[in-house]
Amino acid sequence: MKIRAAAELELRRRAERESLEPRYDWAGRIARPNQLPPSGDWSTWLVLAGRGFGKTRCGVEWVRMLVESGRAKRIALVAPTAADARDVMVEGESGILATAPPWNRPVYEPSKRRLTWPNGAMATTYSAEEPDRLRGPQHDAALLDELAAWTDSETYDMLMFGLRLGSDPLTCITTTPRPTALLKSIIKAPTTVVTRGSTFENRANLAPQFLDKIVSKYQGTRLGRQELEAEVLEDNPNALWHLSMIDDYRVDEAPPLKRIVVAIDPATTANEDSDETGIVVAGIDHAGRGYVLADRSVKASPKGWAEAAVSAYRAFSADRIVYESNQGGDMVAHTLQTYDRGVPLKGVHASRGKQTRAEPVASLYEQGKVSHVGAFPKLEDQLINWSPGEKSPDRLDATVYALTELMVDAKPKLTFY
Repeated sequence: MKIRAAAELELRRRAERESLEPRYDWAGRIARPNQLPPSGDWSTWLVLAGRGFGKTRCGVEWVRMLVESGRAKRIALVAPTAADARDVMVEGESGILATAPPWNRPVYEPSKRRLTWPNGAMATTYSAEEPDRLRGPQHDAALLDELAAWTDSETYDMLMFGLRLGSDPLTCITTTPRPTALLKSIIKAPTTVVTRGSTFENRANLAPQFLDKIVSKYQGTRLGRQELEAEVLEDNPNALWHLSMIDDYRVDEAPPLKRIVVAIDPATTANEDSDETGIVVAGIDHAGRGYVLADRSVKASPKGWAEAAVSAYRAFSADRIVYESNQGGDMVAHTLQTYDRGVPLKGVHASRGKQTRAEPVASLYEQGKVSHVGAFPKLEDQLINWSPGEKSPDRLDATVYALTELMVDAKPKLTFY
C-alpha cells in the first residue's frame, strides 16, 4: 500500500509539473529571440538594451539555465548597490525567486546574501560599491546588472580575477548604456557578443501609461536614444561638458576643504509630472580646486526638497545654501526659512543667460580644476547631454550655482533669513 501511495503521489507531482511547465518555458514560449543567449564561442554576453526591454529577466533566466544544466555551481550576482541586488535581481518581479519554477526554486538566505538551489548550486549577491568583497571568492559564472551605473570600475576587475572556476567561466552583463570607458572596452573585446534591443520591443508587457509618458517626453531626444533605443552615444558635440573632462579627474575622496556649499534648483511644480529639484553639494580646497561631493536631488514637494537640502547642509557641515533668486527666489528662501531659520542662504541673481553662466564652470572642468568625488550618473548624464539653447536641467543648474559661488563669483555677500 505504501509503495502504491508513493507511486500515486509521484504521478500527481508529475502531472502538476507538466501543467505548470508552460508558464516557466522561457526559451520555448516566453522569450523573444534576442532575449536568449547567443550561439557560438563567447565568454561575455552583453545585453545592451533600453529601459523596460526585459534585461533583468534575460540574465535571471540565463542563470537558471546554467544551474539546471549543471553548467555553473558558484555564481556571482553583482548590481550597482546591495539594495539593487536584493530588490531587483533576487526579489524583483523579474528576479530569481519570482521566475523560478516551484520544483527548482532556490532557498534565499538574506543574511548570507546567498541563494542555494536543490542541486547544490549557489549564487551570492554583491554590490558594485564594495569591490573588496570580490577579492577572495571564486566563481564559474557571473551576472552583472546595470554595469553602466556602477560607481567603481574596480569591482569589475576584482570579479574577473575571481572568475576562474571550471573550464570556461561565463559572464552575462545586462545594462542600459552610458559611454563609460569600462563599457566601451567590454564591447570591443573579441570574446564579447552583444545583443541589442529597445524599450519598444517589450511593449506588450509594459503599462501603456509608462510608454505614453516616456515616449512623449524622451523620444527623439539624445537621452531617449540612449535610454530607449540603447545607443552608446559618444560625446554630444554641442555640449559644454564631455565625459573625459569628468572621468580624467575623478577622485575617491576629497582633501580638507575650506568651503562647502549646497546649491538648489527647485522644481516649480509639485506633482508626479514635475521635474526633480536639483540639490548638489560642492566644496573648494585651499589650493582653489573644486569638488562635487554629492548629488542629493529629489522629486518632492517644497517641504520635501527643503528637508533634503537642509539635511545635506548639515551632513556636510556646509557654509550656506545657494539658490537662484530670479524666478521664485522668495518662495525658495521662505520655504527653507520655514524649515530651518538658522541656515544661512544666498540668492544668486542670474543676470546672464544660463548658457553664459554655465560656460565658465564648464571651462573649469576643461582646465582640470574640478573633480567629482565618486560618480553621479544622473548628474553626469545631464552635463554631457545638455546642448546650450535647450532648457538646462535641474542637477546641471545646481552644479553651476555651487561652483559659481565657490570658484567664479568674487566676494559673495551672505544673507541671513
